[in-house]
Amino acid sequence: MHTARSTIRRYLCLAGLALGIVMAGASTVFAQAVETDPNGPQSMSPAEIDNPIGMVQDAANAVPGFEGGVSSTLNILILLTVLTLAPSIVILCTSFVRIVVVLALLRQAMGTQTLPPSQVIIGLALFMTFLIMAPTAQRIHREAIVPLSEERIDQMTAWSRAKGPLRDFMFDQIERTGNWGDVYMVMNYRGIDTSDPGSMKRADVDMLTLVPAYIMSELKTAFLMGFRIYLPFLIIDMVVSSLLISMGMLMLPPVLISLPFKLLLFVLVDGWQLVVGNLLNSFAIAPFP
Repeated sequence: MHTARSTIRRYLCLAGLALGIVMAGASTVFAQAVETDPNGPQSMSPAEIDNPIGMVQDAANAVPGFEGGVSSTLNILILLTVLTLAPSIVILCTSFVRIVVVLALLRQAMGTQTLPPSQVIIGLALFMTFLIMAPTAQRIHREAIVPLSEERIDQMTAWSRAKGPLRDFMFDQIERTGNWGDVYMVMNYRGIDTSDPGSMKRADVDMLTLVPAYIMSELKTAFLMGFRIYLPFLIIDMVVSSLLISMGMLMLPPVLISLPFKLLLFVLVDGWQLVVGNLLNSFAIAPFP
């Protein structure tokens, strides 16, 4: 029984960590739906919105005939939910967005159509994401997962400790790129006063505000980097097109002639090392513990 409860607690922790970011937004919708129920609570506090593990625990305790845990059906449901939402968390709350957008723009600028294949770009972006997120993942494992597995902390404490390193990573990227305007825009939409940004702290920004602001910041940074990558290839296309027009070769596609020159330029300057190296250096990464 003790082993079963320990396993259940681990599943609850994983579910809370995975559902934390997504359920932070969904819980607002739940709060509005609850207000229509005359027998239910009228509103949800900000603490409940930013701590979805409590919702999971309440659901587990509400199962009849099982005290202090969850039924096997709910256990499987939680595990499947974790597996379903994990890719979304990897894509939206890590460095993956910036990397994959820049690599896709690089392929489009070179004009190589489907080379390298999308599977190669996604794989490279994933491994670069693992490399960049390794210090953050190690902090989460050391501060949250290990104490929880040893039953030294409960699920609520594990969630609070686990979201801290991830929040620090997202805040560091926003601060490095100077995109605090995205944070203020989301806060203004939610009715939060941002007239005095100097008095605001990171603790004043919850996950429901931080995640969309971080995604917009990453997209803006990725498109700026893609624009810089586009310029040299665009110049080659313009030069080749002008030469073909001056020679009267109007029926010959300029891309057919410029592609070898773009590939040659990319190889001569060791383009992959430059692009990947600059992508890695563009992130504010905490030192490895």
